Amino acid sequence: MKKAQARRATITRATKETNIRVDWTLDGTGLSRIKTPIPFLDHMLDLLGRHGFFDLTVQAKGDTHIDDHHTVEDVGIVLGDALKQALGDKKGIRRYGFASVPLDETLAQVTVDLSGRPYLVYNAKLPNRRIKEFDLYLFEDFFQAFVTHGAFNLHVNVLYGRNPHHIVEATFKALAKALDQATGLDGRVKGVLSTKGKL
Repeated sequence: MKKAQARRATITRATKETNIRVDWTLDGTGLSRIKTPIPFLDHMLDLLGRHGFFDLTVQAKGDTHIDDHHTVEDVGIVLGDALKQALGDKKGIRRYGFASVPLDETLAQVTVDLSGRPYLVYNAKLPNRRIKEFDLYLFEDFFQAFVTHGAFNLHVNVLYGRNPHHIVEATFKALAKALDQATGLDGRVKGVLSTKGKL
């Protein structure tokens, strides 16, 4: 029997603003190694790896002395490129994923379609914009970069919540579970799950 090829990608991106390396194994165990200059971003990316059962390494440096925006957005870009490359021709994947995740008073729902069509719907009202010095509004830019470079459809809907940390954390956990489902292989899928024959 032929051994299945590992669905894995390593992407590096260096600009005058950031230097980022991502290694993403889709069929992993949830082992994450995250190191960026933004601790709250590290926490969220660790959740993505662990709850999605992805082996995920992210190493990033950026001009955070100016602003966190470049680093947050560029990490989204590189993660999207890595996801797209790791999926390859997308043969056998479930394509769709959905997760509804509670965290105390918060409920976040995330829906994914690995369609090749990038689109973001982001409904997450935050009672506070910042956690310490970090601007939580940057996560919308992160998700936009992620879907654009990953070429997939992402709907984030936070139904309710009071604590901004809980809102963002529940969102990342739901994203992890939805991506795990969507990237998963299903023996019933012959080729790709599309009437067009291509994703």
